[in-house]
Amino acid sequence: MSIERIESVVYGVDDLDECSRFFIDFGLELLERTDTHVVLTTRVRQRLVLKHVDDPTLPSPVETGPGIREVVWGIDSHEALERLVADLRTDREVTVDSDGIAHTHDETGFGIAFAVTRPEHQDYDPRRYNSSGRIDRWNQPHAPIADVRPIRICHVALNIPKEGRGRAVEFYLERLNFRAVDVVKPMGVFMQIEGDDDQHNFLLCHRPDRAGTNHTSWEVSGFDDVIEGGNHMIARGWREARRLGRHTVGSNVFRFIHCPAGGRVEYAADMDRVDADYPTRVHDETPPHHIWVLETNRDRAVPNTSEGTALQ
Repeated sequence: MSIERIESVVYGVDDLDECSRFFIDFGLELLERTDTHVVLTTRVRQRLVLKHVDDPTLPSPVETGPGIREVVWGIDSHEALERLVADLRTDREVTVDSDGIAHTHDETGFGIAFAVTRPEHQDYDPRRYNSSGRIDRWNQPHAPIADVRPIRICHVALNIPKEGRGRAVEFYLERLNFRAVDVVKPMGVFMQIEGDDDQHNFLLCHRPDRAGTNHTSWEVSGFDDVIEGGNHMIARGWREARRLGRHTVGSNVFRFIHCPAGGRVEYAADMDRVDADYPTRVHDETPPHHIWVLETNRDRAVPNTSEGTALQ
């Protein structure tokens, strides 16, 4: 069995209109809208599903208010899906719906589902950058990015209680064949699925000691998309959650926005790609959150100078 990608993320929300407006502003394509749910997609046709928090078709919540109710993982074949369902039924209830999607829950109580993946690959033209001795762009001046559109959901981060965290992580490692790539003892475990090469696709974070939504991360094509996407969201009235920076674990450039559907969303670019030669790194202490983060003079005390000039 190989889990290839995240197929969809399902949120329970308080306000369908507000949350659909948020994700349309974020760059997702509206696929379907009814009185009970909204479906949006990435460029590679992963789905984001919004339903009201009281929708009886949603898995039971692990937190009060809006948040992620289910993550659907894409598996490489029908045969692998059948084997996985048979294994999971040895210790938990699994239901298979009319679309062939198998639904159950993980050790924390989050809804988790599995479907045969049908990925769509799209060509896109990322920005090209020039430097001395390396010219990737001739006679093509840069222009604003008119429409920042996430290529794909690259990872999901969920909060879990400290009690039982070993069992919660083991479910994904032992039953679903995820691989621990960075184990941060005071904080959580970053994991990679078998069929992808991102440094991590999933994070279980026990630092807050409660179950709930942390964030979803959405890959865009480059550094400019991260900046311009965040600027667009601010212009549309949404609130930034963390400044532009570059993570330590995973190395990706990031920008976070508070999400009315629960937690935060992250524009991400330039994530580390790793294969089986990349070792599991165990950190006794939590590494710095970022290699760098955008700073201005307002973040630091400006020293007085005899000339009376200020830093620009």
